[in-house]
Amino acid sequence: MARSTTSGPKHRLVYGQLRAEIVAGKYGRSGRLPSEAQLVERFKVSRPTAARALRDLQEQGLVERLVGSGSYVRNSPSAFPVVAERQVGLLIPGLGTLEFFEVICGELARMARVHDFNLLWGGSNHADWPSDRSVEGADELCDQFIQRRVSGVFFAPVRHANPKKEVGLRLAERLRQAGIAVVLLDRDVSPFHQRSDFDLVGIDNFAGGYLLAKHLHSLGSRRIAFVGRPYFAPTVDLRIAGAQAAMLEHRLRIPSDFVQVGEPDDPKFVHSVTAKRRVDSIICANDQVAAVLMRSLEKAGIRVPHDVRVVGFDDVRYAMLLSVPLTTIHQPCREIGEIAFRTMLDRIADPALPARSIVLAPRLVVRESCGAHLAPAT
Repeated sequence: MARSTTSGPKHRLVYGQLRAEIVAGKYGRSGRLPSEAQLVERFKVSRPTAARALRDLQEQGLVERLVGSGSYVRNSPSAFPVVAERQVGLLIPGLGTLEFFEVICGELARMARVHDFNLLWGGSNHADWPSDRSVEGADELCDQFIQRRVSGVFFAPVRHANPKKEVGLRLAERLRQAGIAVVLLDRDVSPFHQRSDFDLVGIDNFAGGYLLAKHLHSLGSRRIAFVGRPYFAPTVDLRIAGAQAAMLEHRLRIPSDFVQVGEPDDPKFVHSVTAKRRVDSIICANDQVAAVLMRSLEKAGIRVPHDVRVVGFDDVRYAMLLSVPLTTIHQPCREIGEIAFRTMLDRIADPALPARSIVLAPRLVVRESCGAHLAPAT
């Protein structure tokens, strides 16, 4: 009796069929194998089974698996050069901790599918990105993008705790020297008051800070402070400058300690902010700082917005779900992602184009934390 072709471990059956197809040259010049989802549908197996079959092929040296791209026949005549021309990477430190970047990257992924590109995800979920280990990780990821000959990289640089170890500009230059297009997301690799010669797509942070301070002034605020965590990005510098511009326009005094830098969950820091000048309003660097600060204020018996108004920046999902819904600046994340991808296509097509800064208009979202429902406009 002939042995049934359906006997044996399922992953070995999938492995055997794919191996036979590889040997027969079924996958041609592209060398790209079906995805795990396609194998699940084709062989009626579970996803772990499909993954195990691909892993066995990889261990046998028959295929190479590229994270975020797929599985390819090793040494296929032109597989990797062809694929590399349609690959772009993400270099987004702290991706898992920054909600608005997740939305931007989701839109980049959608645009990649529309334009038949593979998007290689290269984020870090470490909250302590500005560390020696994370810097090394960024260098390693940069090496991978160069080795894979990707066409472009979307990069969101961060500020390092030690200025001597700033890596943003160095990484961007490495990529460019390797012939890889770079589009910066949200912030520049150069410090505040300077502009690099890389494409940049983000929101108008100066205008956002201006809108927040102007709105607080309209509610009667006269003693405004700005609170941020240490080593904030250049985008926060722009928000500070915008807020100060609005205060000057409305003839509000800007004290030397207008910007307060510290941890918003530190009771001593919170006390220093609220007690020293008896501020009536606080502009926070972002919604995350605002949410933590509001919790600290509540523990200290300071009511928001009755005792002090608080506003944020980003309009993340939880901003409206806080015990006191947060007034904030909305980031048009999907639009940023779409425009960034189109900018990347232009840069890949013509590397000689002048560098562009594309900034989208911010939108003020008014909720209860600013006290708009308590005070008449002035």
